[in-house]
Amino acid sequence: MGVTVQRAQQLFIVSLFGSILFVTKVFFNPPWDNLLIVVQAVLLALAAFFIRTLGATYVGIVGGLLSSLARPALGPLTFFFTFLFGFLVDTTFHIFKVSSYSAEVNRNRTVLAMAVDTAIIAFLSYYISTLLFQWLPLDAMWAALMIFLGAGSGISAGYAAAYLWNKYLKNLKALA
Repeated sequence: MGVTVQRAQQLFIVSLFGSILFVTKVFFNPPWDNLLIVVQAVLLALAAFFIRTLGATYVGIVGGLLSSLARPALGPLTFFFTFLFGFLVDTTFHIFKVSSYSAEVNRNRTVLAMAVDTAIIAFLSYYISTLLFQWLPLDAMWAALMIFLGAGSGISAGYAAAYLWNKYLKNLKALA
């Protein structure tokens, strides 16, 4: 019975966080929807803490599928970036050994992992927006700004996720 409850909780978290990702993407048009990358990054980091194996990837898949249904013209691209963001979070958490197994999540490692993730996503989405859709000018200054803002968003998101987990959420996982 314990396994069934745990799976139901994981499904609930994936569904809830994926739905919130969808909401953050639907109400703003690209590339301005990336202004909410902090919200997306916090949710993906928390998903990785709650569901230790591919949690952020699952949330990225659900959020990407829902978002692609709402934006059929950009559906494949929206799905790809949302999925990629979740996959990057899981990958960098593994590389930087960010884990929710210990008493507290290491805040510095979480901040570093999320800064790398958001910088990569910001840079890639800038270049796709520039080269494919020509929404923004192709400029080295813009590219540097996107990397800087992406990393800054990741730092904020990593700090917020680690703080929320360590202060409020780690005990919720123990209740399952």
